[in-house]
Amino acid sequence: MTQHSEPEPGSPSLDQARRQIARYGLTADPQAVLVAARLMAAGARIGQAGEVHFGRFGLSTGRYRLLSDLEDHGGEKSPSQLAASLGVSRATVTGLVDGLEREGLVARRPSTEDGRGNVVILTARGADRLRELAPEHFARMQALVGGLSVEERATFLDLLARVVAGVDALTSDRPRSEHGPTST
Repeated sequence: MTQHSEPEPGSPSLDQARRQIARYGLTADPQAVLVAARLMAAGARIGQAGEVHFGRFGLSTGRYRLLSDLEDHGGEKSPSQLAASLGVSRATVTGLVDGLEREGLVARRPSTEDGRGNVVILTARGADRLRELAPEHFARMQALVGGLSVEERATFLDLLARVVAGVDALTSDRPRSEHGPTST
């Protein structure tokens, strides 16, 4: 496996992490801090690139994810199911659905299971939009990780799952020391 440890311009360095930790008199592992900082920076950069990518198709990342989720689930879901599967609030889903409905990509209709609620359905126009963007979208997704071998991608997926499992360290109300040790 090839090692690429040279940071991009503007990326934090190991020396910078060491200096910051020392400045505050902490005992944190500089390499762990560096990995987390670079991962967060990469996530932000990929998120921005994703918005440019989906903008080519008149969508945002959130709008694409909602359309794709509907398609993957038979073209129909309740707003609360969409919020849960997308990991966003009901208010966010409402905003996404409002915009997609204005464009005719989704529609709302009363739920047959719960007469008080609505479901969101993927329209033929929405399914067509997904089908139209698929060739370019999946080619670009593949190119994003094109520098990784099949084995490296498998390792990356495993490592990524383990990092995502630690996200609570950033979002929890408790300080990190209360989360206990992490396994390696």
